[in-house]
Amino acid sequence: MTFQLRDHDHIPLNNLLKVLNLVETGGEANTMITDQAVKVNGQIETQKRKKLRPGDVVEFQKQKITIQ
Repeated sequence: MTFQLRDHDHIPLNNLLKVLNLVETGGEANTMITDQAVKVNGQIETQKRKKLRPGDVVEFQKQKITIQ
């Protein structure tokens, strides 16, 4: 799956999960990140508002999202 950035140079990690409907709420996104259930570029990411930029790859619940 890919996510196309439009009119911005980044998207916060917790917002990405919510925008793609991988979680129902921002609070759920934050919990998943805190619980180390999300990887960015192959590493567990615990920064809720980690700025994702083109080329970053997010892994969450068997989904792989490439930021473009």
